[in-house]
Amino acid sequence: MSWAPVGASLFASNIGSGHFVGLAGTGAAGGIAVGGFEWSGMFIVLLLGWVFVPIYLRAGVSTMPEYLGRRFGGGRIRLYLALLSLGLYVSTKISVDMYSGALFIREALGWDLYPSVGALLAITALYTVTGGLTALMFADLVQTFIIILGASVLAGYALGAVGGYQGLLERYPLALSPNASGPCGRPRPDAFHLLRHPSTGDLPWPGLVLGLGIISAWYWCTDQVIVQRCLAGRSLTHVRAGCVVCGYLKVLPMFLMVLPGMAARVLFPEVVGCADPQGCSRACGSPAGCSNVAYPRLVLSLLPHGLRGLMLAVVLAALMSSLASIFASSAALFTLDVYRKLRPRAGQRHLLVAGRLWVVAMVGLSLAWLPVVEAARGGQLFDYIQALASYLAPPVAAVFFLAVFVPRVNEPGAFWGLLGGLGLGLARLIPEFLLGSGSCGTPGRCPALLCGLHYLHFAALLFLLSAGLVLAVSLCHPPIAKVHLHRLVFSLRNSREPRIDLDMPKEPPQNLGVPLGDAEAAAGAEPGAGGVAGVGVASSEAPPPEDPRWSRVVDVNALVLMGVAAFLWGYFA
Repeated sequence: MSWAPVGASLFASNIGSGHFVGLAGTGAAGGIAVGGFEWSGMFIVLLLGWVFVPIYLRAGVSTMPEYLGRRFGGGRIRLYLALLSLGLYVSTKISVDMYSGALFIREALGWDLYPSVGALLAITALYTVTGGLTALMFADLVQTFIIILGASVLAGYALGAVGGYQGLLERYPLALSPNASGPCGRPRPDAFHLLRHPSTGDLPWPGLVLGLGIISAWYWCTDQVIVQRCLAGRSLTHVRAGCVVCGYLKVLPMFLMVLPGMAARVLFPEVVGCADPQGCSRACGSPAGCSNVAYPRLVLSLLPHGLRGLMLAVVLAALMSSLASIFASSAALFTLDVYRKLRPRAGQRHLLVAGRLWVVAMVGLSLAWLPVVEAARGGQLFDYIQALASYLAPPVAAVFFLAVFVPRVNEPGAFWGLLGGLGLGLARLIPEFLLGSGSCGTPGRCPALLCGLHYLHFAALLFLLSAGLVLAVSLCHPPIAKVHLHRLVFSLRNSREPRIDLDMPKEPPQNLGVPLGDAEAAAGAEPGAGGVAGVGVASSEAPPPEDPRWSRVVDVNALVLMGVAAFLWGYFA
């Protein structure tokens, strides 16, 4: 793939229907700070292209668990990461996208939640299974244009209805619901501040800078859905150019989703800003809050009939591109890192069928998780996604960071760091989900000792504790010999010495360009000639030579992107 499909696919895989509904809803409830979740990715996506992808390409891996398997040896880390990734796909990606897409359809067409989900899944699964990664990435390229065009039209209507950005500044603080009492139902006084007070802010600035940076690094640099797009790049320069394109596109969600969500609160304060469970149940059917209906309500109330159809296409395009990416990547993880360990003699066609059946199983698990999504974090969808990631992702981010930059880290350190970090994360996650985190006016029953620390601050603390545990245990065991680390760590990324893999894997490297449908053609091929059930290729051969002038152009654009990101953070701080 060239740079344009890579960049568009990175953006479209990231922007699902959960972003439209979640970003607009959290913006309506709390202001522009949630836009920081998008703008942090402008820096981190460059870390992906300039630091992590070169390591993955030179390691010749197809999946992220496979990289840790080669870096540390043994099978337990690879299996753990694959299972954790699949669990996070169900709880933070598939179920959230299904819920938000179905919410949009329920508002637009009046369909019930579960029939809406079923229709969406059937269409998405059909073209995912039959098309393969190539079809997905070109579909993402088209859908990116649809998403940007449709969202721009609605943003124009929404901001025009409130008098532009200046009108939003003046009218948002006055957007009170009729039953507002005390602070509940009232817009935050710091709604237009990106960086907020470290203790009283709903998204405190230390957490937004440090904790969010860790979660973003986990997502952009180690998540199979994202990295798989980069490994399909034509060359390293094309991958980096795709990362820059994605970084520029990440400027848009603040203006196309967050600010229109705030405009929805100005226009429909009695619904979007409802302040008590009874009023919210009457307004939108959810006692947890109605901020999630901000975006659908804008579409139905402001747009003429033809444009409503366009926006429905936009949200469905976002949903389907995101779900299709997750289905393809989860099939790769399951077949290569889990199922093939259980059935090492399984052939290509056997693995293909297993990958497709696993996708069906994930859909069932996601449907069962929908009620949790609907009720969590006071009904704020984007808050729920980031909170769950804060409790489970920092140990993985710590292990990947240390695996790449610290050659002294070994398998026992990485494994016990992952397990110890998981234990600490679950110690926060389980009580909060069982006892409730609470919302304005209805505090949760979770003790402050366990749940008092903001989830973004907790993410930063969990990262440091996990990294400390990894280093401490690693120092108690002998280091990995240098001969096993060539092209697997940053300091040896350009090494030309032969590498002896710790486990001497029997299977040849897989190809990152052949998921799901395309694997049919390879099912009868010689081992190593094709892909497996949703995987594509990272060949272990040397990458093609880079054009120095093209590389310099890409590097200059990366510097410009960092300047744009720094300006936006500073201006809206």
